[in-house]
Amino acid sequence: MNGSSAYSVKSGEVTLTNCDREPIHVPGCVLPHGVLLALRRSDLTVVQASVNAGNVLGVGADDLLGKSFDALLDREQSRDLAHFVRTERLEQNPLFAMTAMARNVGSAFDVTAHTQGEIAVLEWEPSTRGIAPSSPDYYALVKHTVARLQNSASLREYCQAVTEEVRNLAGLDRVMVYRFQPDGSGWIFAESKREDLNPYLDLHYPAADIPLPARQLFLKLWHRLVPDVRAEPADLMPLVNPVTSGPLDMTYCCLRGASVMYTEYLQNMGVAAAFVMPLIREGRLWGLIATHHYTPKYIPHHVRVACEFVAQVVSLQLAAAEDREDQTYRLHMRSVHEALVTRAAAVGTPLHDLVAGKPALIDLIDAGGVALLQNGNVWSAGKTPNPSQIEDLATWIRSRALSPDLGYHTHTLPSEYEPSREFKDSACGLLAIPISRSQRDLLMWFRPEQIEMVNWAGYPYEKPVEIGPHGPRLTPRKSFELWQESVEGTAPPWKEVEIDAARRFRVAVLDVVIGHAEELARVNRELAATVEELDAFAYVASHDLKEPLRGIHNYAAFMIEDYEGKLDPAGEAKLRAMMRLSERMESLIESLLHYSRTGRGEMVTRDRDLNALLADVRDSLQARFQETDAELRVPRPLPVIRCDSIMVGEVFANLISNALKYNEKATKWVEVGYNEPEHVDDGTESSRGLVFYVRDNGIGIPPKHHESIFRIFKRLHNREMYGGGTGAGLTIVKKVVERHGGRIWVESTEGEGTTFFFTLGG
Repeated sequence: MNGSSAYSVKSGEVTLTNCDREPIHVPGCVLPHGVLLALRRSDLTVVQASVNAGNVLGVGADDLLGKSFDALLDREQSRDLAHFVRTERLEQNPLFAMTAMARNVGSAFDVTAHTQGEIAVLEWEPSTRGIAPSSPDYYALVKHTVARLQNSASLREYCQAVTEEVRNLAGLDRVMVYRFQPDGSGWIFAESKREDLNPYLDLHYPAADIPLPARQLFLKLWHRLVPDVRAEPADLMPLVNPVTSGPLDMTYCCLRGASVMYTEYLQNMGVAAAFVMPLIREGRLWGLIATHHYTPKYIPHHVRVACEFVAQVVSLQLAAAEDREDQTYRLHMRSVHEALVTRAAAVGTPLHDLVAGKPALIDLIDAGGVALLQNGNVWSAGKTPNPSQIEDLATWIRSRALSPDLGYHTHTLPSEYEPSREFKDSACGLLAIPISRSQRDLLMWFRPEQIEMVNWAGYPYEKPVEIGPHGPRLTPRKSFELWQESVEGTAPPWKEVEIDAARRFRVAVLDVVIGHAEELARVNRELAATVEELDAFAYVASHDLKEPLRGIHNYAAFMIEDYEGKLDPAGEAKLRAMMRLSERMESLIESLLHYSRTGRGEMVTRDRDLNALLADVRDSLQARFQETDAELRVPRPLPVIRCDSIMVGEVFANLISNALKYNEKATKWVEVGYNEPEHVDDGTESSRGLVFYVRDNGIGIPPKHHESIFRIFKRLHNREMYGGGTGAGLTIVKKVVERHGGRIWVESTEGEGTTFFFTLGG
């Protein structure tokens, strides 16, 4: 990055105006240890080549342009490479293609390829594969590395293990985990180094040391190697790509030429080679694995891939590593959360009661104070600003158009809200969550100022100026000596687990306490969708399980038939038991399938004469009535109602069938009728519409089972008693009644009989 295009002079001051916009993805040059070829995808003709092709591959860039890469490889490898480029998924996805032998120099090269639109990019780097028979087993090393990482107890221990394992893999002088802070600055969080080197551990670096373009590229490419920071880059020929009529986008190129600012920065630190890998958590750049070597060092492709794999594993496990570190704190917050929810759920408990008492809102999160603003009132506990200051702060927070789910948090409030300097001893840190749709009501946690001593690697505000051919320009700072800064106006940053705890508390308790009808409706919609999904799953699972069960039953029957006389009594008994169990299971599955259909099927409602419907049910149960010699009583004609006749017929059929089954009296009867709502005392307000009933003089149901009998597969007797059954009938009845907008309940006396009451909507 040089020249006046990157800098401007204003009022005599040299300022960095567009470092964060430097197009480092189109440098027009490559690192000189390798060769880049850009090909037209349609015919794989070389349209750009780095000028070092002659020195590295033995064929000059001039001789390659307009031709294929056949001049570099033998016929078989050339064919294989062309096939790879044409068939693999390479769009913005660099993949190792092959280790190729360049026939003009007799050397092996690792070739990687990727595509971008109409351009295919081939990168050739010296290979050491197969040359050193004593090379370590990188698979075994990586496997050991991953196992060690999984056993780390804390985040710091985890990152320390990362530095040691990567240093062992790549043989580097220094490996660091560079962790980004909320303000963009960097912190050397872990380090492994040669014993004679000065430590960088816990040093901080300003955000400007890694410009925004470099951070964005680290989200797209898993490693970046500069083997010799003093080596002159090799330009591309031509600089403008003839296919795109613009510079070649080298975002995904390992050989992308390094920024002058970056190489100068490394030289100022005394570094000769650098290898960097990103650490990405949930799509954002969490940090870097930054490595330094103090002599030029080329890291072969297969070693870089092993280190890259470690970086990917580390990235995937970062959340788990941080969670392990916060586990004790997380468990504490969960315990307080549950206790607060229990308190809030008590009838008549106002939200402000949670500000004091045990536990209180201040116990949920590590904070110095807490305040609740609701309906124009302020309640507080702990060390907080005064009520007037809290109200003014709330007005400022509301002006920021907060998201109800995200809220607002900062650990440097005085730098964002000037009046807070007056009460920074109680509120340098603020975590605020809106607890009303209008955002008028807020819940706030405060942290007091904590003056921090920060160790910087050199003066962080240095702006060295150099006079170049285009005038003054900024250069990378040269001093990295320890510089300490006393930072005021800050509090300990809020952890992600604390922010999550505040959000979860709002969702779990505050919206319920305040009674947002819209939020409740949303929850109900989500629950309905979940129930529907479970219903569909039950249907599919039940349907698919029936066929194998029939197979088990049939094979057992075949074995009894085919081996008749050859099986001993015990063997035959086991097979017959298998048949009975499969029949039992099929019956249960059939009931579950029926239950699922009841919930999923479309209702067809029309006016229906219940007398005709009951006659149909009576006909279907004719054999049972004859067998039990029971009487069906209908005190008065039933009404005409609007319903799904098939479903309601099933209600009557199930209830009457149960009444016939569970009856040991010499004279049995079942009565079907209806009452006006005021004639039935069910312990609740009178239901709208008619109340139907099915009454019998059977064995009765103990009071303790009056609710549980409606649960699926709930039986009160051994399945061999009273003619068997699966215990799904009443569950289906309840679902049908509820789908009609009604409810069902039972009254019963043991030994005297049972009455099922139900409504079918208004």
